[in-house]
Amino acid sequence: MILMSDIVREGHPALRKVAEEVTFPLTDEDKKLCEELLQYIINSQDDEVCERYGLRPGIGLAAPQVNVSKRVFALHIEEENKEPLSFVAINPKIISHSVERTYLSNGEGCLSVDRDVEGFVPRYSRITIKAFDMDGKEFKLRLKGLPSIAFQHELDHLNGVMFYDHIDPKEPFKEIPGAVPFERD
Repeated sequence: MILMSDIVREGHPALRKVAEEVTFPLTDEDKKLCEELLQYIINSQDDEVCERYGLRPGIGLAAPQVNVSKRVFALHIEEENKEPLSFVAINPKIISHSVERTYLSNGEGCLSVDRDVEGFVPRYSRITIKAFDMDGKEFKLRLKGLPSIAFQHELDHLNGVMFYDHIDPKEPFKEIPGAVPFERD
């Protein structure tokens, strides 16, 4: 089980490296990594488990955040009146995106960042992605809203980019042209 002590924090070199493609079939070690990334995110959304193990809640976790330089991340998002979105993405790519941009009006956070970083993080409103599952089967999804924002955040981790790299340092709350803010509960 991944714990907060397993998650590397900003300043760690693993967070600034471009992660390596994963080959199939997955090794037992890679399968375990995939399962544990997803399990952390699911556990982190359970108040009782969070309290018992001292976890911080999250909706995504990438392999570089646990000091493994591989192109893998997990997302688990439960939105009201929607089916939960829960998957592991291996070698993920954005194959198309909207011109329209969005951002979380209250900013983004990260399990690898132990401080509040204020500012708007511009993201594409809608994306179409391709990735592989743990069985090596390719899948394609269209994402919008929070799932789109979270996917882009985690994909950045695989490319050595932190969310705050996108924030304008001089004007963190500067209006983003053509962007519609996404309000999150």
